[in-house]
Amino acid sequence: MMVSGGKFLVVLVLVTMLGAHWAVLQTLAWTTMLADNLQSESLETALVKTFDGKHPCPLCRAIAEGKKSERKTEFTVSTSKFEYPPTGNNVTLFPPAQFEYIPTAEAFPTALAFPPLTPPPRAA
Repeated sequence: MMVSGGKFLVVLVLVTMLGAHWAVLQTLAWTTMLADNLQSESLETALVKTFDGKHPCPLCRAIAEGKKSERKTEFTVSTSKFEYPPTGNNVTLFPPAQFEYIPTAEAFPTALAFPPLTPPPRAA
């Protein structure tokens, strides 16, 4: 199954917008660290050294800095109370210029109110 370039680009943009690129990079960093640690240490020691957070690799540091700088640039939504200008006691509403009122009696077709004139066909 072939994925078109446009679809791939949309998926890539969504992954980046949701921040999943940090998870992909962090997984890559942990995998690389684990492989490097396994060359000189036992499995248990390599796992502890990889995931304890005390021995970050350069990629882990770069990811942490990137996440930190991304948080600083995020905008915050300020919620404020909506205030409406004071009005007089008499408020008049006018309908739009193209407004047309259709009475409800004419809005429903009368043909639908009666049963069909002929009985429905029967199966042979």
